[in-house]
Amino acid sequence: MKKTQLLIATALGAGMVSPVMAQTSSTGANAPIIVTAQRQSQSLQDVPIAVSAFDSEALQSQQIENASDLQLTLPNVSFTKSNFTASSFTIRGIGDLCVGNSCDAATAIHLNSAPLFGTRLFEAEYFDVERIEVLRGPQGTLFGRNATSGVVNVVTARPDLGGFAASGQVEYGNYDSFEVQGMVNVPIADWLGIRAAGIYVNRDGYTRNLFDNSRIDGRDLYGLRGSIRIEPGPDTIIDLIGYYFREDDDRLRIQKQTCQRDPTGVLGCLNARREFGQVNSNSNFTGVLTSAEFYAIAGIPTAFALGSVYGPDAYANFTEPQDPRVVNTPFTPEYFTDELQLQAHFEHDFGDVNLSLTGTYSEGTIESRQDYNLGIQDRTFFAPALNTLAAAAQGLVPGLPASYFAPVANAIIPNGPDGQLCTSDTVESGLGSFGGQSICGDVPLQFDRSNADSHAWTFEGIVTSDFDGPVNFLLGAIYAERDISNGDYYVNAFPIDYLSGILGAFNSFPNALPPSFLGSPYFRSNTQSNRLESYGVFGEIYWDITDDLTFTGGLRYNIDEKETTQRTTLADFLVPHGTSTDIFDSPFAVAFDADPGRSGNQIIQERSASFNEITGRAVLDWQYTPDNSVYISYSRGYKSGGINPPLSPLFQVPETFQPESIDAFEIGSRNVLFDGELTLNATAFYYKYSGLQLSRIVARTSVNDNIDANIWGLELEAVWNPIEPLLINFGASYLNTEVSDDRLFVNQRDPSGGDPNSVIVKDLQAAFNCAVTSGSLANTAGFVTAVNGGLGLQGPTAFPADSGLGTTLGAFSICNVLAAQSANPALQALFPGIQVFAGQAPGIDSGIPVSINGNELPQAPDYKISIGAQYTAEFDNGMSIVPRVDAAYTGESFGNIFNGDINRLPGYWQVNAQLQFNGADDRWFVRAFVQNLFNDDPVTGLYLTDQSSGLFTNIFTLEPRRYGIAAGFNF
Repeated sequence: MKKTQLLIATALGAGMVSPVMAQTSSTGANAPIIVTAQRQSQSLQDVPIAVSAFDSEALQSQQIENASDLQLTLPNVSFTKSNFTASSFTIRGIGDLCVGNSCDAATAIHLNSAPLFGTRLFEAEYFDVERIEVLRGPQGTLFGRNATSGVVNVVTARPDLGGFAASGQVEYGNYDSFEVQGMVNVPIADWLGIRAAGIYVNRDGYTRNLFDNSRIDGRDLYGLRGSIRIEPGPDTIIDLIGYYFREDDDRLRIQKQTCQRDPTGVLGCLNARREFGQVNSNSNFTGVLTSAEFYAIAGIPTAFALGSVYGPDAYANFTEPQDPRVVNTPFTPEYFTDELQLQAHFEHDFGDVNLSLTGTYSEGTIESRQDYNLGIQDRTFFAPALNTLAAAAQGLVPGLPASYFAPVANAIIPNGPDGQLCTSDTVESGLGSFGGQSICGDVPLQFDRSNADSHAWTFEGIVTSDFDGPVNFLLGAIYAERDISNGDYYVNAFPIDYLSGILGAFNSFPNALPPSFLGSPYFRSNTQSNRLESYGVFGEIYWDITDDLTFTGGLRYNIDEKETTQRTTLADFLVPHGTSTDIFDSPFAVAFDADPGRSGNQIIQERSASFNEITGRAVLDWQYTPDNSVYISYSRGYKSGGINPPLSPLFQVPETFQPESIDAFEIGSRNVLFDGELTLNATAFYYKYSGLQLSRIVARTSVNDNIDANIWGLELEAVWNPIEPLLINFGASYLNTEVSDDRLFVNQRDPSGGDPNSVIVKDLQAAFNCAVTSGSLANTAGFVTAVNGGLGLQGPTAFPADSGLGTTLGAFSICNVLAAQSANPALQALFPGIQVFAGQAPGIDSGIPVSINGNELPQAPDYKISIGAQYTAEFDNGMSIVPRVDAAYTGESFGNIFNGDINRLPGYWQVNAQLQFNGADDRWFVRAFVQNLFNDDPVTGLYLTDQSSGLFTNIFTLEPRRYGIAAGFNF
């Protein structure tokens, strides 16, 4: 038997026929969608892997315009934006929980079956797409890049040499939304054709900013794609594709922040629930390092303190808007990204053997800035300190030379304490406001920046056989290279500039050093370069045991080599005022150590790591009737490990994190019933997950760990065509995920670990938390009170009764002093059994660890249900009218591995509807549509900031209700 169809069967899967908008009497529920891997073609219904495919008509009829729309109707698939200008497809509970430039994606994004790295395709609106295929389950023995959860393959439309064609449409909707897209296909000769397509989208923002009554979170983007097809002979095809995407607008990277405000300031945000409150800034890095208490311990006059950790914070008078689409921010978000993709594909059929070669090059830039806390600090809280600084700058404070304070005042309050406040700009030099590079405003500003430049290319070759005998094969090899430069994350805030200047002055003048500030006067995690080289060889063999029974076996060997050059800076060393090039030109930069893991002081951290693995799969497929089949399969998925981002030199973490792997077992059934009226497919699977890469934020930087988990689930997809004009599609899934690891982890939201005898402590030196405990709460509190007395600090204070914490008391102190005093014999006698949980290094695992065994994985909805129906009413003149309604329910999930109510993501419905009027022969159409009919704002993902930021939670939501009209033509 020929293997043309069987080869593609292993690349794709048992998905459903997608409904199309203009359903005719010749297309029923069993009408095939042809899916390809660029080398072979097969009906989707004949494929023994779980896959769903949407052709261009299905994308339009179901209003699937982008990645967020795509996930709604897919079983066991979810999608969310994430914190650092990225996103995550989660398939069967497996998503991108790893954070860092060296992390591989769990769900691989492919363009015409070639892998992409760091693509912005999820930002763009789909246009001129032939189809989108979503494969569920580990891939690797056919696709050229490993993927533990699955693959999203975007297949673009290619030139049609059969004739001229053109199409276009214009859409207008609420939020003053305007969209236009079009395509033209020109056959130049019987062997040469070109195709050009493009899209432009512009709309006002979804979010209202109360600060200036403006609209933000808008869009202004366009995409262009050009394709050339050359067929020099009947057995040869050459495709050349170029794509460019650009967006420049005020998109919000983070939709909104939530916080159950902590009045004590020890945590910043409490642990019981997510609500629209503002973080208590006494808990964060700037709050503690500009406090009167820290200054008193450091020997700095408290008149320079911006506040007290025991007093009201600068957000005390701020009211957070309770609408998720309303913010109050003095910093207008900035968003820019562009991407270039070039692809060449060569294919030649030698008869019984086919050769295909594909090369892909991509490059892109991402720049995003927005308000870090989405709020406004009250500058009147800073007035006493600013007046003191101004006086010191004029030489009016006895004992303090003006030469050390005038440069600080000139940089951050150039027009005096009542003038504008200047915050360092996000510049690479590290000088910021002390180098004249600042952004000034009437209120204190704080904002972050996420940016990177990247380029990547891949080259893949595949040879397939098509013999008449029972055995055929596929052999392939791939080389991939990706480079990221200037991969940065910044956090800038006026209080950081202030503390950098004040602490710099009080570190330099007592030691007779030149007037200096501490550099950098903002947080910067800087990846100067990150390089990946990946080599893979893979192959499959296909054996027809009988006419009805087929075995597929595959193997893959992969090598991933990673290198990174990186460092993190934040007020680390003295930089003399007047330095004009870079903070590392400072003579005091020799004290900086970017790499605590190596002896001596390193200006930069350089690391490399290599990972390799053999994986494979086996499938047994039985076609027991022409319309019914069942398959059983085993596959092993693999994703390489990586290199942890650097932390501030005060901290140390493991340099690398390990690979993850999955042993996946699956059984599926594909059926066409009732003379083709009903297509019904079902799948069951079980995963044994080893080394799941999981990120936590420590000391303002991500640290990645590995844990184990078990996953199982069920999936059902159906298309029913009971009468010719009516088409109904249905999907449902159930998912059960469970951590099986026995290791203990610290829940940053609750460092007490549920211990009622503990006291949670906010460290005054670095703003992380630690925990102290003993046999009784009174004993623990007495110890903290005794130590704090020697530091001039207050004893523990009570958290609110509804804090959601395991203990009732918290305090400000210094964790390493508490740890040292716990070994003091005198205090041991007074307060026996004291334990201080500050981690192996300050800030790392600082708290009482707890087990997460049995917890659910994040972004893994337990249930998903989708149903859609359309009715085609045809008229005698050839015109038709097609109403369609789609409803999708996504069940409850969690946004964090520690689960609990505060991390719970409630289930939600999304309902879309449209009415389309088609002209004769489908030459034109007019459509009215509505998306998110009930205007819900479901949360699709969470991001918990670290303890030094106050533990607020960034949330990501679906788009609000959109409605409008569209008209288009096709000829």
